[in-house]
Amino acid sequence: MLITYPGGKAASGAIDTRQTWWLDLIDPTDDEKAAAERICRFTIPSRQELSSIETSSRISEDDGILYLSLPIISTAAGVDEPPSPLGFVLSKDYLVTVRYTALRSFDAVVARFSRAEAPKTGAETFAALAEEMVDMSADALEAIGGELDTLSRSIFPQRGGKRQRLVSKSNDALRGILIDVGNIGERSSRARDILLGLQRIVPFVGGPQRPWITEQTREHLRTVSTDIVSLTDYEGHLANKVQFLLDAVLGLINTKQNDIFTVLTIVSVVGIPPTLVASIYGMNFKNMPELSWAYGYQWGLLLIALSTILPLLWFKWRGWL
Repeated sequence: MLITYPGGKAASGAIDTRQTWWLDLIDPTDDEKAAAERICRFTIPSRQELSSIETSSRISEDDGILYLSLPIISTAAGVDEPPSPLGFVLSKDYLVTVRYTALRSFDAVVARFSRAEAPKTGAETFAALAEEMVDMSADALEAIGGELDTLSRSIFPQRGGKRQRLVSKSNDALRGILIDVGNIGERSSRARDILLGLQRIVPFVGGPQRPWITEQTREHLRTVSTDIVSLTDYEGHLANKVQFLLDAVLGLINTKQNDIFTVLTIVSVVGIPPTLVASIYGMNFKNMPELSWAYGYQWGLLLIALSTILPLLWFKWRGWL
């Protein structure tokens, strides 16, 4: 799909290039890509070229035309959605965007064209798109931060302002929390990929003095760059918190496993003395004095009970139970 903005049309119904400075290609066909190249008179990179991860492929300049790309996803909540390439080709007269998924940041900028603050050039449109993508990333990181706080409170509950004993959770519950933390970490990582991509391309556009980029637009891009640095630092904080919660959940799982081994050890130790008593009195030798006792059976039961209770009391006194 090829959409032009502001969307001027000539009398013949063709695109009026005099009133167009932004061409948005959405999963374009070869014909749509060729039509955009005829209007702009420069080459538009393919999806394979936009997917290259080398820095020289992400940002480059050829005869005054800027070629920029970064990985993007339509929503930070979808961990199953693979990243999609997003490309910008910026010249003095045109901005061409090449994308393969719907993006809310683009929709927000498109909505500006119906208002007075609509961008007036391709460079201004690029700055507006970068700003919206940063805002969307900030919203995603804020949502991730809130979810991490909720998980943290469930793992480390507090009551009355004092630290209480950790709530006993089943292994299934702990595994569920572990999966949730992992998914949040993946979403945070994808938001970081977007921010790192913007951190490369935004200063590249706004840094050098280009006569067709106004000082106001450069100032706008510098502000966006500052926001990107702040969000990147915040994402680093979230990544550290994700790692901390992962370690905490794994520690709880290990603790529960240790508790299980402790119980099994205590049960096995407690079971040894009564088994020994029952084995001794189960031999039935003729010279056993207790064999002819009137209360020998009760005596045996009493010894078995005491040999069970006394170790339990000792374990309780030592704090092992």
